[in-house]
Amino acid sequence: MKNKNYRKAVEITDDQQPFLNIVNRYIAFFTREIQKQSHNDTASEYPFVAMDTRQAFQEIKLAWDYLSETRPNVSEHVPTFLDIGCGIGNVLLFAEQVGFDVFGIEKDEYPFYVASRMLGSSRISQDDILKYDRYGDFDVVYYFCPLTDGNLQREFEHQVEDTIRKGSILIANYKRSDRIKEDPRFSKLNIDLPVWEKIAD
Repeated sequence: MKNKNYRKAVEITDDQQPFLNIVNRYIAFFTREIQKQSHNDTASEYPFVAMDTRQAFQEIKLAWDYLSETRPNVSEHVPTFLDIGCGIGNVLLFAEQVGFDVFGIEKDEYPFYVASRMLGSSRISQDDILKYDRYGDFDVVYYFCPLTDGNLQREFEHQVEDTIRKGSILIANYKRSDRIKEDPRFSKLNIDLPVWEKIAD
């Protein structure tokens, strides 16, 4: 049964706004540089495009708060967070600051290099997201529509939904497939944000 008790997203306070504005300036600089040097095939995959910082923060904080309240062992087992198509690692930095043990996948050479330098080479892998077979290893899986080809993007989304484990949180921005809306395996955690819990295998 779907959970209709939607959770409220954290509000961005006036005190936080200047810091998010600074973060956005740095991300905009890196975005221009990375897009110039991208080796991605834009017929099927996006070069690095940053997700809205405020929404990404709200989604990550929602996932953390939910896991903290529903999993009593969060302090003993730090939840893991995977960003698929992590770019320079900007979303991972937010997730790390919230408390997650963070990992990323990035295929494009230059953003992979930046994310690896920032977060550590053991945390960022340079893999094909359609062939990656470890989505079920993580407590939270995040993406922001990495593929431009609609059919490939839907195939990728279904692969992630089928392989993440029961109890995992999926943060899926700019989805191309609507299948999850009627999928009894998933419960949406917020009416406005694309955040779901997988409640059944």
